[in-house]
Amino acid sequence: MTQSTDNDQPTTASLLARLRAGEDAAFEIMVRAQASRLLRVARRFFASEDDALDVVQEAFLAAFRKLDGFQEGARLSTWLHRITVNAALMKLRSRRRRPEEPIDELLPQFDDRGLSTHLPREWTGHAHELLEREEDRKFVRASIQKLPESYRLVLLLRDIDEWDTRETARLLGLTTGAVKVRLHRARLALRTLLAARFEVEAS
Repeated sequence: MTQSTDNDQPTTASLLARLRAGEDAAFEIMVRAQASRLLRVARRFFASEDDALDVVQEAFLAAFRKLDGFQEGARLSTWLHRITVNAALMKLRSRRRRPEEPIDELLPQFDDRGLSTHLPREWTGHAHELLEREEDRKFVRASIQKLPESYRLVLLLRDIDEWDTRETARLLGLTTGAVKVRLHRARLALRTLLAARFEVEAS
């Protein structure tokens, strides 16, 4: 877990002490300070706003139950982030798994000679530039939601939340090899979904 030496550490320690003492006001302070950020995390996993809100609520309740497990010197925000991700994964597992749409049609296609039938074009800018506009960010989020769940979760955990391969495998109940394969295929599929908006037209 990320360690912190921020100047706000005494404030975090004080808040935790009040939470452990059962102060309702302290719980409200934590919710006000962290809710919007955790909601953004939950929205990555669910298209439904109600589902995302349910996950955040469950995450706060889980955090309150697990206060004794918080490591001194760690970031409260990092700890809550991890709890939110776990809550999202648990909610997804609790649902009856629906048959997934095949991802193959979003992957590069090859002819009989093994050559790609579509050469990727240059994009209109660097990744950080592409996400400066809100409408572009919404398009990227919507495109990620179109990926089959088994690929989308790997992409979210590895590329968005920056969890390592072994931790991602543990969370999803996969081998590290399976995580690497799914991540590679998810990245290729996402590029296909984004190409119509961001690729430079051939001259």
